[in-house]
Amino acid sequence: MDMDSLIGAVDDTARWTAHHRAVESARPDALFRDPFAARLAGSTGRAIADGAAPAAGGGDAWYLTARTVLLDRAVAAAIADGCDTVVNLGAGLDARPYRLDLPADLEWIEIDLPTNIEHKAAVLATETPRCRLRRVPLDLAGVGFADLLGGLADRRVLALSEGLVMYLSPDEADTLADTLLAAGVDRWCLDLSAAGVGSVMAERNRGILRRAPWRFLPADGAAHFEQRGWTARDIEPLFPAAVALGRLDSPEAHRLAAGPQPDPRNPGETPWSGVVTYVPAR
Repeated sequence: MDMDSLIGAVDDTARWTAHHRAVESARPDALFRDPFAARLAGSTGRAIADGAAPAAGGGDAWYLTARTVLLDRAVAAAIADGCDTVVNLGAGLDARPYRLDLPADLEWIEIDLPTNIEHKAAVLATETPRCRLRRVPLDLAGVGFADLLGGLADRRVLALSEGLVMYLSPDEADTLADTLLAAGVDRWCLDLSAAGVGSVMAERNRGILRRAPWRFLPADGAAHFEQRGWTARDIEPLFPAAVALGRLDSPEAHRLAAGPQPDPRNPGETPWSGVVTYVPAR
């Protein structure tokens, strides 16, 4: 089966990502355990991963695994700092409300298109989340999103977006940043890739990403949203994290990780990706 028949839209990449979480979870030295990932990915997720063209930098697994670990840590830090609500934007097939150690009174709100919401709800129908979970079928580009955030004005909100902003147009990404800022969320945590990743994506566009291209790769990296009223409180580059976590273990990877890293606010043409936690500028 060719890739075009497997990936018709961005939504299908959620199954690919879930498959990689399942693969990591099955390792004896797993960095996280997601017992739901294999069911959520299904045979389609496995087929997409099997049919993907090799990626520059050693494949997909190191990137997706490090991203998951760093976002897990960012969620835990936000909750420890007092966030009482998580709004997961484009939640896909993420199972964090079921697998993380979360306060029972935390509210976790998943926002996604109806097809993803319905699939996840069906697969996890017999499972019990570890916190209060609400699923909202909603298009982030619609007026309903701002209304939902407006109803959370008395909360300390973490907006979480994993594997989302790179699929938005630059205008859509900026609108999302402005909407979250206007709503007064406490912090926004996301994975971000800069313009230098475009050369890697050109290779990937021959395979898995041809039908779901990455469109938002800001040349100014983490500084991009700082021009829109945010401050990058924490920046965790993915490449050295993957080396430190043991998911990139070649001598060349260790050599590169030990050397100078790109400036995340001005990475130039050097490929750079990271997990960034923003807070409103004061």
